[in-house]
Formats: sequence, structure tokens, C-alpha cells
Amino acid sequence: MAFNIADLFEHTADRVPDRLALIVGDDHLTYAELEARANQVAHRLASLGVGPGDHVGIYAYNCVPWVEAMLGSFKLRAVPININFRYVEDELAYLLDNADCVAVVYDPEFADRLEAVRERVPGVKHVLPIDETWAPERDAQSSERDFGPREPDDHYMLYTGGTTGMPKGVVWRQEDVFMALGQGIDARCRHGLMQLSRKT
Repeated sequence: MAFNIADLFEHTADRVPDRLALIVGDDHLTYAELEARANQVAHRLASLGVGPGDHVGIYAYNCVPWVEAMLGSFKLRAVPININFRYVEDELAYLLDNADCVAVVYDPEFADRLEAVRERVPGVKHVLPIDETWAPERDAQSSERDFGPREPDDHYMLYTGGTTGMPKGVVWRQEDVFMALGQGIDARCRHGLMQLSRKT
């Protein structure tokens, strides 16, 4: 298993499928349920031509589809791009262009703002609204995990809020995100470290 966000999530889903993974308001999803949904979103994105290295903007408030889109992108080795819902049109157009987004998952509340900048970002080929069509179109896709191998070098990208100018993208290797930000530890060493700590 690579230290890759999608691999780590899948490993957890396999080990504790019935454990609660996500709570958003009244929505409660187990790891197995979230895994199936993320696979469906990954297949939906793939059907649109999204693949390794492609950037997928996520333009919404915190919600279950946000997480599904993030994990679905990672499963394809695509790169989810966080989009601050407070952006005005110039900031939104700049980010979509700067991040080379090929698709955007968005809350319909922001449809007018997104539509207003579409001509300025011709690289965005697909827009997927989080509306009444989201679940049916997701559920029409396979929930199977049949994706290719991934690498620790796959990208994780985070855009700043643009408080000191236009938004800025920070690129990390996924293994580095796990080790540095997630306080990861090599699972092959964990047992030995735990034994050592008991002796000291």
C-alpha cells in the first residue's frame, strides 16, 4: 500500500467498513457507504474523461458530495481543488484558470457566478451541480473499486484564501501530506515503536 490518500482511505474502509466515517447534519455514512459513493463519483468523472493529473474544482459548502468528489478524484489520481465559496468573479476565474481545472463540482447557489466566468475559463469542460440530479447520476455508476495503482508522488493541492492577493496553490506529494500534516507513521514500524515506548 502506498502512502496515498485514496489508498489509505480504502485500507481503512476495508478494515472497519461499518465504522462511522462522516457526519454532516443528519447524514451519517459508514466507511463502506462512503467508499461506495466515492467509487461511483470516480466512475462518473472517468466517464467524462477525467483522469490522472487532471484538476477537479469543488465549489461548495461543506457537505457529503464535497467529500465524495474529493475522494472520487483521488481514486482516479486526479487532483481535487478547493474553491472558497466567498470568491468574487475575478478570484473565481483566476483560480479556475490558474489551477487548470477541467471539471467543477458546484453548489447550485453559486451557479450564476460560475456561469458568469465560464467564457474566461475555456479549460473547464464539465460542470456537475450538487442538486437533485447528483445522487441519481452518481448511483447510476459502478460502485466497484477497479482503479489502477497509485503513487506516493500523486499530487495534493491546496489553494489559499487569497487574503493577500489572488489565490495561491500549494502542491504537496501525497506521502508528504500524510507524514507532515496527518502526523503519519510508517505502519511497518508502528509495532516496534510501541514496544520501544513501553520499555522506556
